[in-house]
Amino acid sequence: MSDIASELARVREAFDKPTLRLLDRKWAPFVLAVFKSSFSRDRRSVPCELLHTQVDAYLADLRSIGIDAPEKTGRALCVQWMNDLWLYREVRDTADGNQEHYSLTSHALEALLLVDGLARDRALISESRLSTIVDTVRHRATEANPDREQRVRRLDQQIDELTSERDRLAGGGDIAAASNEQMHEGYADLIDLIQQLPSDFKRVEESVAAMHRQIVSDFRGEERPISEVLDDYLAKTDALMSSTAEGRAFEGAFTLLRNDTLMQGLKADLETILLHPFALELSSAERRSFMSTVTLLRKGIDDVLTQRKGLTTTLREHIVNHDVVKDRELERVLRDINRELATWMQTAGPRATVTAELMPGTLDVEHLRERFYDPVAHRAPPALIDVSAAAPAAPSLGDLRQQGGPLLEELRDALVAAFGAGSVAGSGAGEAASVGGLFNGFDVSLRRPVEILGLLQLAAQLSQTTDSTGLESFETVRPDGSVRLFDVPRRILTDDDTAALAAQNLGYQHE
Repeated sequence: MSDIASELARVREAFDKPTLRLLDRKWAPFVLAVFKSSFSRDRRSVPCELLHTQVDAYLADLRSIGIDAPEKTGRALCVQWMNDLWLYREVRDTADGNQEHYSLTSHALEALLLVDGLARDRALISESRLSTIVDTVRHRATEANPDREQRVRRLDQQIDELTSERDRLAGGGDIAAASNEQMHEGYADLIDLIQQLPSDFKRVEESVAAMHRQIVSDFRGEERPISEVLDDYLAKTDALMSSTAEGRAFEGAFTLLRNDTLMQGLKADLETILLHPFALELSSAERRSFMSTVTLLRKGIDDVLTQRKGLTTTLREHIVNHDVVKDRELERVLRDINRELATWMQTAGPRATVTAELMPGTLDVEHLRERFYDPVAHRAPPALIDVSAAAPAAPSLGDLRQQGGPLLEELRDALVAAFGAGSVAGSGAGEAASVGGLFNGFDVSLRRPVEILGLLQLAAQLSQTTDSTGLESFETVRPDGSVRLFDVPRRILTDDDTAALAAQNLGYQHE
């Protein structure tokens, strides 16, 4: 029995794909012409409203010159093309805010590539194409052969050929320049390969989007515990790029294309090709398009990574914000409603109705308590522990005074008494004496460091009698018994000074 039935099934399956469905439609030439005019390598997306207006303008132009065109509006046609999987609509961040944009799907890009190939005159067989095939086959055969000696033999052969050519050129050998015809053949080969890149990248984007949509759909239908769901779908997300043919191909290409040195070398090689005289026969658009190959590769990689990052973010937010408790409560409510509905249908007639409020009514409550009585909040605090027995002895008034400021009244009396008694060595009663000399003869209770400040205050109230000898030493005794010396400007007391101090004390006593 022949295999025509299986082949027919395969062909029908191919014709059911959006690419061939686009080419098989009545208005296929018009649709492809619109796509070709509205989109390009540099313009991969168009705002929705702008594309609607452009399609309306194309329809009006064709009708004005008598060419048959679809009767629908531009908006209706774009929506139809989107439903046919030829256009993809997405929201993008722009300077004017979030806007909806149309972009071509991989199916539309493949159809455009096929039509461009059929509309362009080119040789199907060329030296460049055969050389590319031979080189690729040799490279893959070397990688596929597990025989170590065979692989070493192939590498030695390549090294010998390259070394021989290098030596020939280094020795002044002729450089065979490629003819314009050869360069045109190689250029056409490269253009064929480069033009397939946009549809390849778009196919990877669509594969990523489809995988994530499937994951989210499965996640919403899960009835397993949330921990198992998270583990399962995070594992699927990690293995996303390795679970599809497009993803695996992209991962391999990405590993190669993220090599900056390789990309810089590719750009330099493209510039070298365009420096050949054959490039003068190319149009400016063709040269610009050829030089933008590196940009095309980087843009395709960025689009795929952006799609994967955006959909992964959406999935993560869905997982984080998914409330299983609320879903179960809603499911329980719906199940109770179905149960009550089944009970009601047992007695209700065919035209019976029931009034149900879509939203619950508002409760008429004057005040709702926000806080309820808590006995713990009104419990008395525990009693304080009596630690009075461990308290230190209270200080006496004298001890407190010893920690305070200078004793001015006692200092006046002590100065007057010491001056009258002539307590300074070498001076008689009633003769001039220094404040420091009198201070050092005071009782220990009046020789605290702070008493120096009191003496200076008292001296400031008297006549400005100073000694040119400079400083004198005050020997102070702190309350703890330690001794410390202070150098203070020398101040001389006279009989008039002591009389004034005595008068001050008498004044305070009369008050």
